[in-house]
Amino acid sequence: MKILFLLVIDRGRDLGKIMAKKFPTQNYLISPDISNKALFGGVIGIDHNGREAIMDVIEEKPLTIYLNSQEVVTAMTIGDHPEYLAIGFLYNQRMLTRDDELTAVEFDSELDVVVVRTREHTDFESKLKRKTRTSGCAVGTVFGDILEGLDQIVLKDSKLRTSWMYDLSNKINRTDSLYLKVGAIHGTVLCIKSKPICYMEDVGRHNAVDKISGWMISENIQADDKILYTTGRLTSEMVIKTAHMGIPILISRSGFTAWGVELAKKLNMTLIGRMKGKRFCCLSGEHRLIFDSVLK
Repeated sequence: MKILFLLVIDRGRDLGKIMAKKFPTQNYLISPDISNKALFGGVIGIDHNGREAIMDVIEEKPLTIYLNSQEVVTAMTIGDHPEYLAIGFLYNQRMLTRDDELTAVEFDSELDVVVVRTREHTDFESKLKRKTRTSGCAVGTVFGDILEGLDQIVLKDSKLRTSWMYDLSNKINRTDSLYLKVGAIHGTVLCIKSKPICYMEDVGRHNAVDKISGWMISENIQADDKILYTTGRLTSEMVIKTAHMGIPILISRSGFTAWGVELAKKLNMTLIGRMKGKRFCCLSGEHRLIFDSVLK
Protein backbone atom coordinates (compact mmCIF):
# COMPACT_ATOMS: atom_id res chain seq x y z
CA MET A 1 0.00 0.00 0.00
CA LYS A 2 2.85 2.39 0.81
CA ILE A 3 4.38 1.73 -2.60
CA LEU A 4 1.16 2.68 -4.34
CA PHE A 5 0.94 5.88 -2.28
CA LEU A 6 4.45 6.89 -3.31
CA LEU A 7 3.56 6.32 -6.95
CA VAL A 8 0.62 8.68 -6.57
CA ILE A 9 2.90 11.43 -5.29
CA ASP A 10 5.64 10.89 -7.84
CA ARG A 11 3.43 10.61 -10.90
CA GLY A 12 0.51 12.75 -9.83
CA ARG A 13 -1.99 9.97 -10.44
CA ASP A 14 -5.26 9.41 -8.67
CA LEU A 15 -5.10 6.54 -6.16
CA GLY A 16 -8.54 5.30 -7.15
CA LYS A 17 -7.49 4.95 -10.79
CA ILE A 18 -4.39 2.97 -9.84
CA MET A 19 -6.32 0.67 -7.51
CA ALA A 20 -8.94 0.13 -10.23
CA LYS A 21 -6.28 -1.61 -12.32
CA LYS A 22 -6.16 -4.65 -10.09
CA PHE A 23 -4.13 -7.76 -10.82
CA PRO A 24 -6.71 -10.59 -11.17
CA THR A 25 -6.62 -13.18 -8.40
CA GLN A 26 -7.51 -15.78 -11.05
CA ASN A 27 -3.87 -15.55 -12.12
CA TYR A 28 -2.86 -17.18 -8.82
CA LEU A 29 -3.19 -20.85 -8.00
CA ILE A 30 -4.20 -19.75 -4.52
CA SER A 31 -4.81 -16.22 -3.20
CA PRO A 32 -6.46 -14.30 -0.32
CA ASP A 33 -10.24 -14.64 -0.08
CA ILE A 34 -11.35 -11.15 0.87
CA SER A 35 -15.00 -12.22 0.65
CA ASN A 36 -14.58 -14.65 3.56
CA LYS A 37 -16.34 -12.79 6.40
CA ALA A 38 -14.99 -15.31 8.91
CA LEU A 39 -11.54 -13.70 8.55
CA PHE A 40 -12.59 -10.22 9.71
CA GLY A 41 -15.46 -8.44 11.39
CA GLY A 42 -16.83 -4.97 12.04
CA VAL A 43 -16.02 -3.31 15.35
CA ILE A 44 -17.82 -0.18 16.57
CA GLY A 45 -15.79 2.66 18.05
CA ILE A 46 -15.38 6.41 17.70
CA ASP A 47 -13.19 8.43 15.37
CA HIS A 48 -11.02 11.51 15.99
CA ASN A 49 -14.11 13.71 15.87
CA GLY A 50 -15.89 11.68 18.51
CA ARG A 51 -18.35 10.27 16.00
CA GLU A 52 -19.34 6.60 15.87
CA ALA A 53 -17.22 4.62 13.42
CA ILE A 54 -17.30 1.01 12.26
CA MET A 55 -13.99 -0.55 11.27
CA ASP A 56 -13.30 -3.98 9.79
CA VAL A 57 -10.72 -5.74 11.97
CA ILE A 58 -8.81 -8.92 11.14
CA GLU A 59 -9.63 -12.02 13.19
CA GLU A 60 -7.06 -13.64 15.47
CA LYS A 61 -7.81 -17.04 16.93
CA PRO A 62 -5.88 -19.95 18.45
CA LEU A 63 -5.07 -23.04 16.40
CA THR A 64 -3.63 -26.02 18.25
CA ILE A 65 -1.41 -28.31 16.18
CA TYR A 66 -0.97 -31.99 17.01
CA LEU A 67 1.50 -34.43 15.48
CA ASN A 68 -0.19 -37.81 15.89
CA SER A 69 -1.23 -37.87 19.56
CA GLN A 70 1.23 -35.22 20.78
CA GLU A 71 0.21 -31.59 21.19
CA VAL A 72 2.97 -29.42 19.70
CA VAL A 73 1.97 -25.75 19.77
CA THR A 74 -0.92 -23.31 19.76
CA ALA A 75 -0.50 -20.60 17.14
CA MET A 76 -2.50 -17.40 16.78
CA THR A 77 -3.81 -17.22 13.22
CA ILE A 78 -6.58 -15.70 11.11
CA GLY A 79 -8.09 -19.15 10.58
CA ASP A 80 -7.76 -19.89 6.85
CA HIS A 81 -5.83 -22.86 5.44
CA PRO A 82 -5.25 -24.52 8.85
CA GLU A 83 -4.08 -27.77 7.25
CA TYR A 84 -1.37 -26.03 5.21
CA LEU A 85 -0.28 -24.06 8.27
CA ALA A 86 0.07 -27.22 10.37
CA ILE A 87 2.01 -29.17 7.74
CA GLY A 88 4.31 -26.25 6.95
CA PHE A 89 4.98 -25.49 10.60
CA LEU A 90 5.92 -29.10 11.40
CA TYR A 91 8.20 -29.40 8.36
CA ASN A 92 9.89 -26.05 8.99
CA GLN A 93 10.48 -27.08 12.62
CA ARG A 94 12.06 -30.32 11.31
CA MET A 95 9.53 -32.38 13.29
CA LEU A 96 8.60 -33.89 9.94
CA THR A 97 10.86 -34.70 7.00
CA ARG A 98 10.20 -35.51 3.36
CA ASP A 99 10.68 -39.17 4.26
CA ASP A 100 7.70 -39.13 6.64
CA GLU A 101 4.51 -40.39 5.00
CA LEU A 102 1.43 -38.39 5.93
CA THR A 103 -1.69 -40.53 6.29
CA ALA A 104 -4.17 -37.80 7.26
CA VAL A 105 -4.52 -34.13 8.14
CA GLU A 106 -7.67 -33.57 10.20
CA PHE A 107 -9.11 -30.18 11.13
CA ASP A 108 -11.80 -29.77 13.79
CA SER A 109 -13.38 -26.35 13.27
CA GLU A 110 -15.28 -26.49 16.57
CA LEU A 111 -12.18 -27.16 18.66
CA ASP A 112 -9.76 -25.24 16.38
CA VAL A 113 -7.42 -28.22 16.32
CA VAL A 114 -5.38 -29.73 13.47
CA VAL A 115 -4.01 -33.25 13.77
CA VAL A 116 -1.28 -34.32 11.34
CA ARG A 117 -0.94 -38.11 11.24
CA THR A 118 2.02 -40.11 9.92
CA ARG A 119 2.36 -43.78 9.05
CA GLU A 120 5.45 -44.25 11.21
CA HIS A 121 5.99 -43.04 14.78
CA THR A 122 7.84 -39.73 14.93
CA ASP A 123 10.48 -38.91 17.55
CA PHE A 124 10.45 -35.19 18.27
CA GLU A 125 10.07 -35.04 22.05
CA SER A 126 13.63 -33.81 22.44
CA LYS A 127 12.85 -30.85 20.17
CA LEU A 128 9.89 -29.86 22.35
CA LYS A 129 12.22 -29.57 25.34
CA ARG A 130 14.37 -26.98 23.59
CA LYS A 131 12.62 -23.73 22.69
CA THR A 132 14.04 -20.54 21.21
CA ARG A 133 11.98 -17.37 21.48
CA THR A 134 12.12 -15.49 18.18
CA SER A 135 11.07 -12.13 16.79
CA GLY A 136 8.17 -13.81 15.01
CA CYS A 137 4.56 -12.68 15.27
CA ALA A 138 1.82 -15.05 16.48
CA VAL A 139 4.06 -18.07 17.18
CA GLY A 140 7.53 -16.78 17.95
CA THR A 141 9.00 -20.11 19.04
CA VAL A 142 11.50 -22.41 17.35
CA PHE A 143 11.84 -25.94 18.73
CA GLY A 144 15.15 -27.77 18.91
CA ASP A 145 18.47 -26.55 17.50
CA ILE A 146 17.64 -23.47 15.41
CA LEU A 147 20.58 -24.17 13.07
CA GLU A 148 19.96 -27.91 12.71
CA GLY A 149 20.40 -29.20 9.15
CA LEU A 150 21.46 -25.88 7.63
CA ASP A 151 24.95 -27.14 6.79
CA GLN A 152 23.39 -29.79 4.52
CA ILE A 153 21.38 -27.32 2.43
CA VAL A 154 22.65 -26.47 -1.05
CA LEU A 155 20.60 -23.77 -2.77
CA LYS A 156 20.43 -23.68 -6.56
CA ASP A 157 22.25 -20.86 -8.36
CA SER A 158 19.15 -19.74 -10.25
CA LYS A 159 19.13 -16.26 -11.77
CA LEU A 160 17.01 -13.26 -10.79
CA ARG A 161 16.24 -10.56 -13.34
CA THR A 162 15.51 -7.10 -11.98
CA SER A 163 12.63 -6.87 -14.47
CA TRP A 164 11.01 -9.86 -12.74
CA MET A 165 11.29 -8.12 -9.38
CA TYR A 166 9.67 -4.92 -10.61
CA ASP A 167 6.90 -6.86 -12.35
CA LEU A 168 6.24 -8.96 -9.24
CA SER A 169 6.11 -5.91 -6.99
CA ASN A 170 3.61 -4.24 -9.31
CA LYS A 171 1.37 -7.31 -9.58
CA ILE A 172 1.41 -8.16 -5.87
CA ASN A 173 0.66 -4.58 -4.82
CA ARG A 174 -2.36 -4.53 -7.13
CA THR A 175 -3.78 -7.85 -5.89
CA ASP A 176 -6.91 -7.78 -3.73
CA SER A 177 -5.73 -8.77 -0.25
CA LEU A 178 -6.78 -8.70 3.37
CA TYR A 179 -3.99 -6.18 3.94
CA LEU A 180 -5.58 -3.72 1.52
CA LYS A 181 -9.03 -4.39 2.98
CA VAL A 182 -8.40 -4.33 6.74
CA GLY A 183 -4.64 -4.02 7.37
CA ALA A 184 -2.75 -5.39 10.41
CA ILE A 185 -1.58 -8.47 8.52
CA HIS A 186 1.49 -9.90 6.79
CA GLY A 187 1.64 -11.38 3.32
CA THR A 188 3.98 -13.86 1.62
CA VAL A 189 3.92 -14.78 -2.06
CA LEU A 190 5.54 -17.71 -3.86
CA CYS A 191 6.68 -16.72 -7.33
CA ILE A 192 8.37 -18.16 -10.39
CA LYS A 193 10.19 -15.63 -12.57
CA SER A 194 7.74 -12.69 -12.91
CA LYS A 195 4.64 -14.74 -12.05
CA PRO A 196 3.16 -14.81 -8.52
CA ILE A 197 1.47 -18.19 -7.98
CA CYS A 198 0.58 -18.57 -4.28
CA TYR A 199 -0.37 -15.68 -1.95
CA MET A 200 -0.87 -16.32 1.78
CA GLU A 201 -1.62 -13.84 4.58
CA ASP A 202 -1.70 -14.04 8.38
CA VAL A 203 -1.22 -11.97 11.52
CA GLY A 204 2.24 -13.53 11.83
CA ARG A 205 4.67 -13.40 8.93
CA HIS A 206 5.97 -16.85 9.87
CA ASN A 207 2.44 -18.26 9.68
CA ALA A 208 2.14 -16.98 6.11
CA VAL A 209 5.45 -18.67 5.20
CA ASP A 210 4.39 -21.93 6.87
CA LYS A 211 1.12 -21.92 4.91
CA ILE A 212 3.06 -21.64 1.65
CA SER A 213 5.42 -24.40 2.78
CA GLY A 214 2.48 -26.66 3.63
CA TRP A 215 0.86 -25.95 0.28
CA MET A 216 4.09 -26.73 -1.58
CA ILE A 217 4.48 -30.03 0.27
CA SER A 218 0.84 -31.01 -0.26
CA GLU A 219 0.98 -30.18 -3.99
CA ASN A 220 4.55 -31.46 -4.49
CA ILE A 221 5.75 -28.09 -5.80
CA GLN A 222 9.40 -27.75 -6.87
CA ALA A 223 11.26 -25.13 -4.80
CA ASP A 224 14.67 -24.50 -6.37
CA ASP A 225 13.36 -22.29 -9.19
CA LYS A 226 11.10 -20.18 -6.96
CA ILE A 227 11.23 -16.74 -5.34
CA LEU A 228 9.71 -15.92 -1.95
CA TYR A 229 8.33 -12.38 -1.62
CA THR A 230 7.28 -11.18 1.84
CA THR A 231 6.17 -8.05 3.65
CA GLY A 232 7.96 -8.98 6.87
CA ARG A 233 11.44 -8.29 8.22
CA LEU A 234 14.29 -10.42 6.94
CA THR A 235 15.20 -12.03 10.25
CA SER A 236 17.26 -15.14 10.94
CA GLU A 237 14.13 -17.28 11.24
CA MET A 238 12.75 -16.07 7.91
CA VAL A 239 16.05 -16.97 6.26
CA ILE A 240 16.14 -20.37 7.97
CA LYS A 241 12.56 -21.23 6.97
CA THR A 242 13.20 -20.19 3.36
CA ALA A 243 16.37 -22.29 3.25
CA HIS A 244 14.63 -25.38 4.64
CA MET A 245 11.98 -24.92 1.97
CA GLY A 246 14.76 -25.03 -0.64
CA ILE A 247 14.03 -21.56 -2.07
CA PRO A 248 17.21 -19.66 -3.10
CA ILE A 249 15.80 -16.09 -3.28
CA LEU A 250 14.03 -14.10 -0.54
CA ILE A 251 12.67 -10.59 -1.19
CA SER A 252 10.97 -8.20 1.22
CA ARG A 253 9.51 -4.70 1.31
CA SER A 254 10.96 -4.45 4.80
CA GLY A 255 14.51 -4.39 6.17
CA PHE A 256 17.16 -6.78 7.46
CA THR A 257 18.62 -8.04 10.71
CA ALA A 258 22.37 -8.64 11.01
CA TRP A 259 22.03 -12.35 11.78
CA GLY A 260 19.56 -12.80 8.95
CA VAL A 261 22.13 -11.37 6.53
CA GLU A 262 24.95 -13.46 8.03
CA LEU A 263 22.97 -16.68 7.66
CA ALA A 264 21.92 -15.81 4.11
CA LYS A 265 25.58 -15.34 3.14
CA LYS A 266 26.53 -18.71 4.64
CA LEU A 267 23.63 -20.37 2.84
CA ASN A 268 24.39 -18.71 -0.52
CA MET A 269 20.87 -17.22 -0.47
CA THR A 270 19.99 -14.05 -2.35
CA LEU A 271 18.53 -11.64 0.21
CA ILE A 272 16.84 -8.47 -1.03
CA GLY A 273 15.16 -5.91 1.21
CA ARG A 274 13.73 -2.38 1.10
CA MET A 275 11.98 -3.32 -2.14
CA LYS A 276 9.92 -0.23 -2.97
CA GLY A 277 8.95 0.52 -6.55
CA LYS A 278 12.17 0.01 -8.51
CA ARG A 279 14.50 0.51 -5.57
CA PHE A 280 15.99 -2.28 -3.47
CA CYS A 281 19.08 -3.35 -1.56
CA CYS A 282 20.74 -6.75 -1.95
CA LEU A 283 22.96 -7.77 1.00
CA SER A 284 23.61 -11.39 0.03
CA GLY A 285 23.75 -13.53 -3.11
CA GLU A 286 24.15 -10.63 -5.55
CA HIS A 287 25.75 -13.02 -8.08
CA ARG A 288 22.24 -14.18 -9.07
CA LEU A 289 21.15 -10.70 -10.15
CA ILE A 290 20.80 -9.77 -13.81
CA PHE A 291 20.29 -6.02 -14.25
CA ASP A 292 18.07 -6.04 -17.32
CA SER A 293 15.90 -3.13 -16.15
CA VAL A 294 18.01 -0.44 -14.53
CA LEU A 295 16.39 2.50 -12.71
CA LYS A 296 17.50 5.82 -14.24
